[in-house]
Amino acid sequence: MVGSVKIAPNPIEAARIDAATIRKLKIRLLPFLFALYVVAFIDRINLGFAALTMNRELAITSQQFGFAAGIFFCGYSLFEIPSNLMFHKIGARVWIARILITWGTVATLTGFVHSASQLYIARFALGLAEAGYFPGIVLYMGYWFRQREKAQAIALILMGIPLASVLGGPISGLILDHVHWFGLSSWRWLFILEGLPAVACVFLTYPLLPSRPAEAKFLTGEEKAWITDQMEQDDRQKLGARTSSVARILIHPIVWLLACIGFGHGFAGYTFSFWLPQIMKSAVGGQSNTVVGMLVMIPNLLGLIAMILVSRHSDRTLERRYHMATAATLSGIAMLLLGAPRSPFLSVVLFSAVAVGAYSFLPVFFSMPGEFLAGFSAAAGIALVTSVANFGGFVGPYTVGLIRQKTGNSYYGLICAGVFFLLSASLALILPGRALRVPDPPSGSADVAFDSGN
Repeated sequence: MVGSVKIAPNPIEAARIDAATIRKLKIRLLPFLFALYVVAFIDRINLGFAALTMNRELAITSQQFGFAAGIFFCGYSLFEIPSNLMFHKIGARVWIARILITWGTVATLTGFVHSASQLYIARFALGLAEAGYFPGIVLYMGYWFRQREKAQAIALILMGIPLASVLGGPISGLILDHVHWFGLSSWRWLFILEGLPAVACVFLTYPLLPSRPAEAKFLTGEEKAWITDQMEQDDRQKLGARTSSVARILIHPIVWLLACIGFGHGFAGYTFSFWLPQIMKSAVGGQSNTVVGMLVMIPNLLGLIAMILVSRHSDRTLERRYHMATAATLSGIAMLLLGAPRSPFLSVVLFSAVAVGAYSFLPVFFSMPGEFLAGFSAAAGIALVTSVANFGGFVGPYTVGLIRQKTGNSYYGLICAGVFFLLSASLALILPGRALRVPDPPSGSADVAFDSGN
């Protein structure tokens, strides 16, 4: 009996299937994931805008604010690895719906806290609720996009970070200045109104997010087969991907090097995100919250543009470490210089340089784990890297708040954040030159290896 033979399409037909399938994936998957990330990031950082009036009403000090901003990441990091393993096992439809309903509920209820301790609890619970969303999305991209498209795909979702501030800044400023319904303070309405969209999006996850290509009704049979074949080819190039256990991945030195790079960036990047509204208001002195929100748009809009351009260039060249190092160095130097200018214009210029470097770093960085991990190994490795990076998001804002509390000057804390950007850049430079090697691993080998060549 003669078995069936798989006949490869001719190059012209293969190119047509390639282009058509990638176009469909970008149109059908990325817009909704992007919208969800905008909602998630607004709920994560709107504390910075709420602080413009909340801190005074609740008698919250700079140190307490920094702790409240950062404790979110303790909850996030605690549940991130098990959440990502569940994401891989259960699928996007169910698990993202679970994340949305819990984080939207907690984000909305944050508007009813009455003390710093209650705020700590709410922020920690928000981190628990949202845990696994972003590393889950990075993992999800690996089900659909090859390595050569992954940084751009991740960038299109991570555009939600700057866009959350581009949109959220003016909206948050308007809410703070004008929404005082039913006798509730405007900062309370800020949390309530910006938390509800997450709950509303729950009903869209099932029809819009197939868990795997086989479930995608918008693809033809030929396109599903093409994706499956391409993903199998990518996985075969990941040395040890089939044999590496989750436990082994969690102690692998390259995974931990990436985690340390992420920690440095998380320390500095989240310091920038949480403290930007307060420092911007101080820099422009006497302006309304609405004006501050409009000014915060500028660095984030420039960062959004840079993110797209840098990710495209990194994918085209398949070079990662110098892209990351250059971006983090730009942010670090700009952060160190923020104490020098005494004019609002120069402050906005330097904040813009920080945003350009910080945001363009992210899609390149988060494309790295997928270059050598697959399956449950990818779920665990991506979650570990993201957990450590997010722990930097706790340490950074809290450290800056403590420094500001002790010195009365925000800029000493920004200098500390600038040093961590530069540390992240230095660590990026010691990554192997090429992330992938395509040898046949020794029988029984469970190691993940990198080519050390340039």
